[in-house]
Amino acid sequence: MTAASAAEGNRFRRKNARTVGIAILLSPLLLLTACKPVGPNYSRPPYQAPPAYKETGASSVVVPPPNPAGGGWTKANPSDGMLKGKWWQIYQDPELNRLEDRIATNNVQLQQAVETYLAARDQVAVARANLFPVLFAGASAGRSRLSANRPRTASGQGTAATNTDLVLSGQASWEPDFWGRIRRSVEAVHATAQASAADMANVDLSLHAEMATDYFELRGLDAQKQLLTKTVADMTHQLDRTEQRLRGGVATEADVALARTQLETTRAQLVDVGVARAQFEHAIGTLGNYDLSTFSIPHSPLNLVLPRVPIGVPSQLLERRPDIATAERLTDAANARIGIAVSAFYPTISLGGAAGFESAHPGTWIQGPSALWSLGAQATELLFDAGQRRALTSAARHAYLAQAAAYRNTVFQAFNDVENQLSTLQILEQESSVEQRAVAAAQSSFNISNQRYKGGVTSYLEVLTAEAALLQNQRTAIDIETRRFAASVGLVRAVGGGWDVTQLPK
Repeated sequence: MTAASAAEGNRFRRKNARTVGIAILLSPLLLLTACKPVGPNYSRPPYQAPPAYKETGASSVVVPPPNPAGGGWTKANPSDGMLKGKWWQIYQDPELNRLEDRIATNNVQLQQAVETYLAARDQVAVARANLFPVLFAGASAGRSRLSANRPRTASGQGTAATNTDLVLSGQASWEPDFWGRIRRSVEAVHATAQASAADMANVDLSLHAEMATDYFELRGLDAQKQLLTKTVADMTHQLDRTEQRLRGGVATEADVALARTQLETTRAQLVDVGVARAQFEHAIGTLGNYDLSTFSIPHSPLNLVLPRVPIGVPSQLLERRPDIATAERLTDAANARIGIAVSAFYPTISLGGAAGFESAHPGTWIQGPSALWSLGAQATELLFDAGQRRALTSAARHAYLAQAAAYRNTVFQAFNDVENQLSTLQILEQESSVEQRAVAAAQSSFNISNQRYKGGVTSYLEVLTAEAALLQNQRTAIDIETRRFAASVGLVRAVGGGWDVTQLPK
């Protein structure tokens, strides 16, 4: 055999070895396409939503019309019976809009939820990276001198020697995901990240609802303050008139004392309203991350028209509440962990390889004869663990069943929440109508008593009694109206605001 043919044979063997190595590395990729992850595939726990909400009698609620074809309700279109985006704009209050818009950019609690979601999203990339090989590269250069006085060699002669070693190498390792452990892990962290995104949406919804509720409570207190301020002015005028009647010999000292008592009592109520208003103002300023030392909201009585809240159909609730989405996504993650536990019953297979160049001289460092390579594979199987894997798999199944029950419970609580808010709105609407009649009757009673007192037919005590009843009913009417707005916000929150599951990150 000539030197040329020998060199050709060496090149053929190296090429064949590279081909075999590539085939070894690529064969798991082909197998992976045919291997399904072990463990159960996920499907959302079933829940049969009712065809309609029970408590839909309030005029401030918009429900889809009955299906003209008969039976149940019409399927909701994307634009029917749904709140959109900035749901607080349905109240048509510029001041509320300004306060609500500040939450997205300034609220630190929402920022915390955003960062928590971003961290969970990054964990998806961490888990997905395990699907791919890990590559290392390195270079080393060394020069060493052997001692001439080292132990003698077989030839009996020790000589000083200087060596140079130049190495450029790369390594690769990979654990093919034959049984789906890594894919199930990616599925679990992906679902967990989506749950974190739903948590973020729930925090956002809660903050906006709290802002709206506090704002309407504050404006309700402004209406109370307006009423009490007017009443104090009227009572001051009445006290002056009673003192004049006393000087004229028509009234008595008791009448004056009663008038002054009623006046000071009302003034105390006015001061007390200021305490509650300050607390709501501070709460609003904190939600918007304002400097509380300079933050204030102008006095403005609650005189808005209560808007109609579109609630859609019950089946949409499963898609619109972020807390339901959180529970459902965590159920998916729990299901994926069953597959992770089951994969522990199968062998662990890993592949590895290395390649590079090594030479004693820089001039021949990156050349064919300086090349080196190695390929290897390893498979291990756990033979005995005293039942640990079986116990972990059973624990994963029970954790899934627990989370599925938590999902259903969240759905139950969501429908309970909606029905509660609907009934509250309906009852408060009826109570408001009754209370308005009570206010009108109290006003008539006060007018009659006042005329009777001016005519000398009755005592001043009757006037004060009628006036106190009028004030109490007027304050009750304002309180009911404030509660109606708060219940309206509660209903918006109960149906998920303007959010739905299509906003979950993919």
